[in-house]
Amino acid sequence: MRCYAESWPLNTAFVISRGARTEARVVVVEVFAGGVTGIGECTPYPRYGESLESVLAEIHSILPALQRGITRGQLQELMLAGAARNAVDCALADWLQKKSGAGFTGPESLPTVQTLVIAEPEAMAEAARTAESAGASVLKLKLDRQLVLERVAAVRRAAPGCELVIDANEAWAPEGLPALCEKLAAQGVSMLEQPLPVGEDQVLERFAHPLPICADESCHTRADLPKLKGRYDMVNIKLDKTGGLQEALMLADAASAQGFELMLGCMLCTSRAIRAAWPLGERARFVDLDGPTWLAKDVHPLQFFHGRVFWT
Repeated sequence: MRCYAESWPLNTAFVISRGARTEARVVVVEVFAGGVTGIGECTPYPRYGESLESVLAEIHSILPALQRGITRGQLQELMLAGAARNAVDCALADWLQKKSGAGFTGPESLPTVQTLVIAEPEAMAEAARTAESAGASVLKLKLDRQLVLERVAAVRRAAPGCELVIDANEAWAPEGLPALCEKLAAQGVSMLEQPLPVGEDQVLERFAHPLPICADESCHTRADLPKLKGRYDMVNIKLDKTGGLQEALMLADAASAQGFELMLGCMLCTSRAIRAAWPLGERARFVDLDGPTWLAKDVHPLQFFHGRVFWT
């Protein structure tokens, strides 16, 4: 096995409420055995206390166990949920699929939202026009606390045929949130993702939601579900949060059984990471797999057009 870091420059800055990025920094794991190579990828996320260095160190720490031939089930017990376990789990899953000779059996394409990053209202409107003209049907607006309604209104005017969802990345405050949700619903917004910081979302229990509210930073694994009841209507499943496809599938089962709708998300990543998440695509109400579209160059690229991502 080997693991290493990669840096992938972006076409343009990716601006969200907690800052801007100009590159995607990922960790790749390769597993070799029996003439077969399995590959997995993860994106360390500072919000969760991860860095390239910490993830690489965590993966290196389990190298002896991997060399002994641990199973994916044993991996769940050996490593905590997070980016490091995701890269290893995806590499093992890829190795097993290739070793078995099983061909691709999933859907040929999946719908995906197109993300619009934070900018002035007219700049976001222009990005929305471009996305709609390219075939996008769902736009995801990254927003902070400023000019929320103005930005939404500008995008709505520019792309009247698109469904809109909002991702605040924990940037909003509880004060005035119920009234703001009413106004967003009146503007035709279909979903609001993680408006409040983790640990400050109790207010979501205190009002009827006029639009679905989705947990992202508040939901990593099945263990988080009990505290989400009554606060959130959906959960955003990302392999880098769940620590791989195994837990992601179990989280999807458990969340659906408890009445949550599903969103499938990703980090800034290459197409390798999107391929790993593919088995969850048909189960989600919203699919957000546009991470590779932000890269100046991709590896083994999937094809993105007309609001869909195509397996190639």
